[in-house]
Amino acid sequence: MTRDGAVQPGRLRGRLDGMRESWNPPRAADLASPYRFLLWLTREQVRRVAAGAALGTCWMIGLTVPPWILAKAVDEGLAARDTSALVKWVLLLLGVGVLNALLGIARHRTMTKIRMDAAFRSVRATVWHTSRLGASLTRRVSAGEVVTVGISDVYTVAQALTVTGPGVGAVIAYGVVAVVLFTISPVLAAVVLAGVPLLAVAVGPFLQRIERTGGTYRVHQGELTTRLVDILGGLRVLNGLGGKAVVAERYERESQRLIGHGYRAARPASWVGALSTGLPALFLAAVVWLSARMAATGAITIGDVVAVYGYVAVLVVPESAFIEGGGDIARARVAGQRIVDLLNLPVASGDGAGTPDPLVDPVSGVVVRPGVLTAVVAARPAEAIAVLERLGQVHTRAADRRRLVVADNDAEVFAGTVRDVVAGRLDPEDDRIRAALRVAVAEDVVEALPDGLYAPIAAGGTDLSGGQRQRIRLARAVYSAPDVLLAVEPTSALDANTEAAVIDQIREARRDLTTVLTTTSPLVLDRADEVIVLTAGKVSAAGTHTDLLRTDPYYRDLVSRAADD
Repeated sequence: MTRDGAVQPGRLRGRLDGMRESWNPPRAADLASPYRFLLWLTREQVRRVAAGAALGTCWMIGLTVPPWILAKAVDEGLAARDTSALVKWVLLLLGVGVLNALLGIARHRTMTKIRMDAAFRSVRATVWHTSRLGASLTRRVSAGEVVTVGISDVYTVAQALTVTGPGVGAVIAYGVVAVVLFTISPVLAAVVLAGVPLLAVAVGPFLQRIERTGGTYRVHQGELTTRLVDILGGLRVLNGLGGKAVVAERYERESQRLIGHGYRAARPASWVGALSTGLPALFLAAVVWLSARMAATGAITIGDVVAVYGYVAVLVVPESAFIEGGGDIARARVAGQRIVDLLNLPVASGDGAGTPDPLVDPVSGVVVRPGVLTAVVAARPAEAIAVLERLGQVHTRAADRRRLVVADNDAEVFAGTVRDVVAGRLDPEDDRIRAALRVAVAEDVVEALPDGLYAPIAAGGTDLSGGQRQRIRLARAVYSAPDVLLAVEPTSALDANTEAAVIDQIREARRDLTTVLTTTSPLVLDRADEVIVLTAGKVSAAGTHTDLLRTDPYYRDLVSRAADD
């Protein structure tokens, strides 16, 4: 049970550590409520949870044995002046104490693994789902909310799984003590059984307040984290504009408001902590007083008094487990709701695979023919970008994320080597990575770095220029080899020569695949197979660049203005 080899050294530990680890994403039914999510976390490691419950039960029941042994030692050893009996019971007490210590070590170790497993499963489910949401994630939930879920909520939920070990053990140990006390005195047993409802009445209102105030605190925490992420991302701009002091002052005010919400959330939590210690102590005093009065009248023996004191003292542990477990579950309900809300964000899906269908945006009337390079142009770029966002949401395949990729200039660049950044969520293959960099005309970016593909890139690509960052993002999109690539202004930060080279490479690399770009650049429009023109967010014309220049005055004026800019 322990690392030093005492009491079956390798068997139990080997079974616990050797449990096959598997991961399956939660189903829709598992995300119906925070409690269903907790049930999923339990079901996914049911063998380990069962082991934790068994160890927790054995440990807590083991705590009730020493009082019984003490009672026997008093009655049969001390009171009867029998030294041999006294020695026998003392040695038995020592053995039980050692066994309980080993059970406690195994229980704690198993419960730690249960909590860690639950936290990692929650993190993995979050990462899995956010990767399915892709570029639409940032438009549907704030960065601060995602960060708070990943660094706070998952561990709050994991902590609640403690009830599967000590919590189960507490229930069984409470019942065992009640039965044993009934053999001594039915009155004492009735008092002990009445303790749980009294605890529920005393602690219940505080648990409800934890849920209410904790939910408010959690919302403001996510908002403040979002603000912090935005500030850090725009720190250079703030320094240039001289607005750092103003933003810092505003952030300080919001932080103070969050502290106020924290205090309000901490009040009921502190009461639960105090009651978890104070109420069992009061309960112990009441039962001991009652048992002492019964001993004075001869209803029970002195050994029984010692036993009753020991039993009720032991009940402090399960009673504290009840209260703390209730607080953990109340907090997990708040945190679990945030996780469930994130995991319930819908991933748009379309029809099954087969012959490519046109991409259709019913709002604007845009119809994209499969297998060609299409450019969408508008006087207001936001209108063209909105078309691509809608196409991405409607036509993304839930079953095969590689079929469609939306690449925009706000896509996150995570810290890592060039190799890892370009590969993204896929396995890195050097030859394919170099090919993607060639398509994005980003080979010079890598060649300028001291370690080539293994050179580190800072979070957000802050150590790259705007044009370099844009080409690395494009290389990542190309590396994923999607059937449909929707790219938002993929060459806006590039000079004319590089821009022309990039579009020529994309045309060649993605021959017979669907590629849609938003742009107002004449160089890009001239190389597109089809140009779709938007006016007030609706399709006003479509054709080749040359034909539109000849037949559409609005398009001709739009391209002329873009060329002048």
